[in-house]
Amino acid sequence: MIHALEQEDLFAGRCILVNGPVIVGAGPAGLAVGAGLKQQGVPFVILDRANCIASLWQNRTYDRLKLHLPRQFCELPYFPFPQNFPEYPTKYQFISYLKSYAKNFEISPRFNESVHSAKYNETCGLWRVKTVCRNGSVTEYICRWLVVATGENAEKLVPEFEGLENFGGHVMHACDYKTGEAYEGKNVLVVGCGNSGMEVSLDLCHHNASPSIVVRSSVHVLPREILGKSTFELGVSLMKCLSIDVVDKILVVAARLLLGNIEKYGLKRPTSGPLQLKNTEGKTPVLDIGALQKIRSGEIKIVPGIKKFSQGKVEFVNGEILEIDCVILATGYCSNVPSWLKENDFFTREGLPKSPFPNGWKGKAGLYAVGFTRRGLSGASLDAIKVSQDIGKIWKEEIKQKNQSVAFACHRRRKLPF
Repeated sequence: MIHALEQEDLFAGRCILVNGPVIVGAGPAGLAVGAGLKQQGVPFVILDRANCIASLWQNRTYDRLKLHLPRQFCELPYFPFPQNFPEYPTKYQFISYLKSYAKNFEISPRFNESVHSAKYNETCGLWRVKTVCRNGSVTEYICRWLVVATGENAEKLVPEFEGLENFGGHVMHACDYKTGEAYEGKNVLVVGCGNSGMEVSLDLCHHNASPSIVVRSSVHVLPREILGKSTFELGVSLMKCLSIDVVDKILVVAARLLLGNIEKYGLKRPTSGPLQLKNTEGKTPVLDIGALQKIRSGEIKIVPGIKKFSQGKVEFVNGEILEIDCVILATGYCSNVPSWLKENDFFTREGLPKSPFPNGWKGKAGLYAVGFTRRGLSGASLDAIKVSQDIGKIWKEEIKQKNQSVAFACHRRRKLPF
């Protein structure tokens, strides 16, 4: 094995042989895999570039954030939420839950280690995972299995706009937004009309700012609850006995009855249903928690796509010009897997698993993915269970074979005539 590794470039840093899988990412997906492996008795190492678990939740979310789905759909495997948590826990409650989760399963990730590359060595059948610490030191992990758990939201998306460099006002991505306290009395342009864009705009209204949301394309806006029941939960229940097309029609009709005609405010619905659009393009419908009321009252303005920026102003594609003080880019996130995973046959350029992953979680050569099936926390939990059980099954079979080989060798030695 050592000889096979030496056939490639020699490695001068610290080298660690992992007797189990390496998990990249200490967010909910990585922690869930770790818990599952603990249940199976399989050793592992979790690597994360940040200095804490769930860094996206701890460092890159706004203060008013709550889980968009009821807590039963956001629990990680083998460890329920505390009974005193509300149906929609706050981000701080969710973070405390994740910390308790890691403590309960004695999961200790290696922080401040950014994965520089991960490459499969066909000769010896092992993965070589190179990391760079913040102090500049380099470490290489050698392992049989590699679990990609960095998720679909590892890097912020920052689109280019003509003239933005000449705008002169404050520009930030929504991942750096915490609260609207500093925006009182200011005209703020929020670029992006997903859940983050809507909630940031609502928060700005609560702090007496004047937000305008850029709505460049169609969007599904659904009530968070229908007749006192979670819209998501209702959709899941209906999918058990109805086709996705029928469920989509039911949800859209219910949304029109409860929310009214939203198109007159500039919010055009897509031709595809909300569930179908989520499955095919990964676009999550907006679950309204109050922004729509502010749009109706005019406290939140809907504006079309951006043509260009100039000093203190923005011009839209319809020729309208708006004076603004700040820009918040609620333009979403993307995966960073293609930047470090050197096996291009497994992930697309956008960082999504290709067809070699059956159901999006298992690839070839001991490669697994968790949290890339566009099904949020519930999907990541299901992936984690499958991955840990699959690795655990292989692990136990190999341990059994080794024990049998040792027992057979001992038996043969006892028969030798000396």
